[in-house]
Amino acid sequence: MVVFIILLKSLVVGGLVGFAAGAGAARMFHSPTTQGLGAFRTMGEMNACEGDAASHFSFGLGFFFNAWASAVAAGAFTQDVTHRVIPNWAAATLLLKNKKLAASVHNPKRMAIMGMIIGMIVVAFLNTTAAAIPKSLQVTAVAVLVPAANTLITIIMPILFWLAAIDAGKRTGFWGTLFGGIAQLIMGNAVPGVVLGILIGKGVDDQGWTRITKIIMASAILLFILSGFFRGFDIQLIHSFKLSVSDWLNYLHRLVTVK
Repeated sequence: MVVFIILLKSLVVGGLVGFAAGAGAARMFHSPTTQGLGAFRTMGEMNACEGDAASHFSFGLGFFFNAWASAVAAGAFTQDVTHRVIPNWAAATLLLKNKKLAASVHNPKRMAIMGMIIGMIVVAFLNTTAAAIPKSLQVTAVAVLVPAANTLITIIMPILFWLAAIDAGKRTGFWGTLFGGIAQLIMGNAVPGVVLGILIGKGVDDQGWTRITKIIMASAILLFILSGFFRGFDIQLIHSFKLSVSDWLNYLHRLVTVK
């Protein structure tokens, strides 16, 4: 009886969340004319899949395992459910019927309906399995799912996105490789950098070095600089060369670090 109640509530919550996530992800492609509900990384990651249904599905699948492990272990959802799993699986399903992005991934109505369906399925599955698994088996389930999710996110996904960048052309492959390598060094994961490289490379291929592509490039460079600084990458880099860190740099880090 308890599982049945959880299932009913999950279908309602999943439908509402999926509707909003699907519509919001599609509306982002119409900005700034239309306001979208989503995140920059969602649009960038969906663009990186280049309208390929298998890429959208595999990308969402990698984060689904992580979300499943969190639901089983802690009984809580991660943001990957709304930002990555639902939008990408909704896009993959629509692309199976229609390869035109304007009529599928970029269509808020169709993405909202498909997102609602995917949301109902995903949320219901996560909640019911988390409730049905005995506490004694949760430790075992987490021990299996977490390493699998980490392998997909840290090894498989960067390789897939890097191959997609190379396949998109020389310029996109260059920027994807360069930014992916920098992101791997600073953030420990190459995916954000490869996605930025794909956005810049494809943008330059389609539009040239316009104001928008220059702003994206400047934003990407600023992102890496700030990310490296706040993660202490600059100090680690100096130490790797067996050099001493200047007092002013140490003072600057202590000044901006929140204790």
